[in-house]
Amino acid sequence: MLTKSDLMYDLPEELIAQHPPKVRGTCRLMVLNRKDRSFHEEKFSRIREYIKPEDALVLNDTRVIRARLSGKREDTGGTVEFLLLQELSPLVWKTMVRPGRQCRTGNVFHFNHSLKATVVQELGKGRAVVEFSSGGNTSELIEKSGTVPIPPYIKRLPDELDSVRYQTVFAENDGAVAAPTAGLHFTPEMLQSIEDTGTSINRLTLHVGPGTFQPLRRELLAENTMEEERYSISSETLESLRRCRQKGGRIVAAGTTVTRTLESIDISSQTSLSGSTSIFIHPPYRFRNVDVLLTNFHLPGSSLISLVGSFAGLDLIMDAYTKAIESKFMFYSYGDAMLII
Repeated sequence: MLTKSDLMYDLPEELIAQHPPKVRGTCRLMVLNRKDRSFHEEKFSRIREYIKPEDALVLNDTRVIRARLSGKREDTGGTVEFLLLQELSPLVWKTMVRPGRQCRTGNVFHFNHSLKATVVQELGKGRAVVEFSSGGNTSELIEKSGTVPIPPYIKRLPDELDSVRYQTVFAENDGAVAAPTAGLHFTPEMLQSIEDTGTSINRLTLHVGPGTFQPLRRELLAENTMEEERYSISSETLESLRRCRQKGGRIVAAGTTVTRTLESIDISSQTSLSGSTSIFIHPPYRFRNVDVLLTNFHLPGSSLISLVGSFAGLDLIMDAYTKAIESKFMFYSYGDAMLII
């Protein structure tokens, strides 16, 4: 049986991208062909040449919110960090609290701009439901006080550039605490160029949660689980995907979040779908609704490399990662991309 150790590799720290490319869409692209087990380097700007007119490209249009807030506990002055996970009702949020021992019912925390939060329910595992209040427009102050929740492997504070570049150009629906990073590479001009060839551009929403950064906890892959993430997909997108398949086209998933959503649903549904998924994809797995996968280079021992290893074959992925390291590709959220065909 496969274990977490099978997903491990050594990555030099200097290959972890700390900043986005100076110009969006100028990253390198490794094209991995599953049929002949080959891989070669390409420019991402040429990705259109690998997507056919009859194909359907699927994007995740979630928008990263300014979800990280730093404040102090009212009675002790101790520092605290909130990561806003989901707005349950106006001004009431499901939140990750660090340190977790701070999230006791009744505890009050103060943030910038006279913003205040009170724990109204403990959820365990460092989670709590909190209610915000202020002397002004509280919703605006939450947005103003928060910062972009860049990943922990980016060893710097977020800046204003992250507000733009840690967001896809097609982001529309608020709710993510991490970007669907495969989509970060696209520019409006690239997407228009792909659509002009006849390829359909489709959207769904999966609000990426903090679990995307968390390592697998159990050694046996099959024993691991993932946190639930909320998704929605319109009937129009589902109909487009069915037309693509009827024409003999391929469904091209822009990222692991799109893949997990598509593999969680029945694309034959005649109505829009919404819900939550906690699907954890690990080898062996038979993909039903994804034919081509665009993705970044992922953390060792993570659910993400488990997914791409399931799609391409774990041995082929590990060979490709070895080559990428030798060729000094950049890794993780702001790094280079891989197209698996």
